[in-house]
Amino acid sequence: MTQIALFSDVHANLPALEAMFENMSQIQPDAIYCLGDLVGYNVWPNEVISEIRKRGIPTIAGNYDFGVGRNSDDCGCAYKTEEDKSMGAQSIAFSNQLIKDNERAYLRTLPAHIQLEYKLNEDSLFLLMVHGSPRKINEYLFEDREENSMVRIMETVKADIMFCGHTHKPYHRVFEYLLDGKKAFRHAINIGSVGKPKDGDPRGCYALLTINENSTKFEKDGIQIEFIRFDYNIEKAAMAVEKSILPNAYAEMLRKAF
Repeated sequence: MTQIALFSDVHANLPALEAMFENMSQIQPDAIYCLGDLVGYNVWPNEVISEIRKRGIPTIAGNYDFGVGRNSDDCGCAYKTEEDKSMGAQSIAFSNQLIKDNERAYLRTLPAHIQLEYKLNEDSLFLLMVHGSPRKINEYLFEDREENSMVRIMETVKADIMFCGHTHKPYHRVFEYLLDGKKAFRHAINIGSVGKPKDGDPRGCYALLTINENSTKFEKDGIQIEFIRFDYNIEKAAMAVEKSILPNAYAEMLRKAF
């Protein structure tokens, strides 16, 4: 049996990241991967990067990482209102102000995707990790995305299991198809957010994938996904926002997870 932990969207929330690592230490997964957005929206971008680097965790770039890594004033977020755009501009400007040269250079090294192949039996399983989607770093793949669209995206990149972040809302969708005349299954999994959940549950979230020697794309339940929620010091993170030049609305988002 192999257990793989995947997390995303820390957004400079060091108390949440530390609590996640403490939670993971009880599980001791065989591998850990990060799907990006280490920075933005809070005051600890350098500390978050340091914690991930010292553990040697393979990490891909989120849209915020891409922008801050290049000292850009654009985080690549699809804000819908002028107020949200203004707040976002303050957030990335603050991140660019806080980030140190070494940490900015690290963000520029992050790859866009991570792809793995597991061959635990006669059947290969192809795993793909993206931040937004395989097509674009800041494309939102929400749970209500049309099935044909999701299947087409996964077919294009030949993914049996696709992990993404960016929406900050966890889900697991399974799509049935025919392969060599046999029923097969693809899994699309959003792993939620460690440091800025938006699903109404303010606890941090990460995903745990379990595969074993019998795991196969021809069994709907051939893999197991668990979304692990953990408590952290939300007030510490929220008050850090309120004591900074960031909009106080970001503190309320942490408290209420929207």
